[in-house]
Amino acid sequence: MGPDFEMEKAAYAAGMLHVAGVDEVGRGPLAGPVTAAAVVLDPLLIPDGLNDSKQLSKKRREALAELLAGCAMVSVGHASVEEIEQVNILRASHLAMQRAVAGLPVVPDQVLVDGAIVPHGMNLPVIPVVKGDTRCLSISAASIVAKIARDRIMVDLAQQHPGYGWETNMGYGSKSHMAALRNLGVTPHHRRTFKPVHKMLYQEKIVSS
Repeated sequence: MGPDFEMEKAAYAAGMLHVAGVDEVGRGPLAGPVTAAAVVLDPLLIPDGLNDSKQLSKKRREALAELLAGCAMVSVGHASVEEIEQVNILRASHLAMQRAVAGLPVVPDQVLVDGAIVPHGMNLPVIPVVKGDTRCLSISAASIVAKIARDRIMVDLAQQHPGYGWETNMGYGSKSHMAALRNLGVTPHHRRTFKPVHKMLYQEKIVSS
């Protein structure tokens, strides 16, 4: 059983005009921003095959993201590494979600958010949906858009900082990424409050003092 449109249908049946699905990607990596997407699907033009982005191949994700750009209202928001360090990753992911929703061409009457927490500061009716990316088509669509947007950023950053493998590990702490951190050091795009990076900086400090 894949995601369905039941939650959105219930909202439309209650007289709502625009329902947005929201999801984020990039809470776990050691480098790069956290990215969120908000998507308002057209009930009459829902692309086939929407699912949690993790269940889809890269090729399928890209094809669906392109379809969504043409048939749905789509917005992407980010929170920077600096913001992640200042306010913590959970709050930063909520910031990215707020920005994604604010970037939509309409103000949604209902927001369906992946996860168990209502994002802090989103002053709209929000329903948190646990495992929403596998249950709700609008959230599945948002998960695909967010993943594609963040992957593109990491591929771009990988060209500026070669050696860390960001074009394939997307900033997550893979074996090759950890080895590069040890050999090449910490870049401005690394999250210094995250334990492996913090530990490395602390060790460098000890060595240089």
